Amino acid sequence: MNDEQQIRELITTWLRVTAEGDINQILPLMTDDVVFLVAGQPPMRGREAFAASFAGWQGKFSLETDCEIQEIQVSGNLAYSWTRLSVTMTPVGGGPANRRSGTTLTVWRKNADGAWQIFRDANLLAPESD
Repeated sequence: MNDEQQIRELITTWLRVTAEGDINQILPLMTDDVVFLVAGQPPMRGREAFAASFAGWQGKFSLETDCEIQEIQVSGNLAYSWTRLSVTMTPVGGGPANRRSGTTLTVWRKNADGAWQIFRDANLLAPESD
């Protein structure tokens, strides 16, 4: 399997295990020094920060995603991808769903074992209007 195919599979895996709420499968998909950028928020640095943020909504919402990969480019041990993404978070106990959509830009880094991991991620999703 080539690098682009591996990254495509990782994107699919990321969406699936995030919807399942399985933090133990999510964390290995990112580097220790990962940085997530979200508009209006300070950068989220490292796996531990991600895990803490994830714990804040885990079990409180069901998650549905629709992702369309627009581009993947690989150069040596770095690659980037950008996607069009829609996310719907519905409260488990009922209530209005929170829908966000937009683009993401992800930088991937190949580790010493040859596996691709998320290194940097810019999430440009915005609330959808009804």
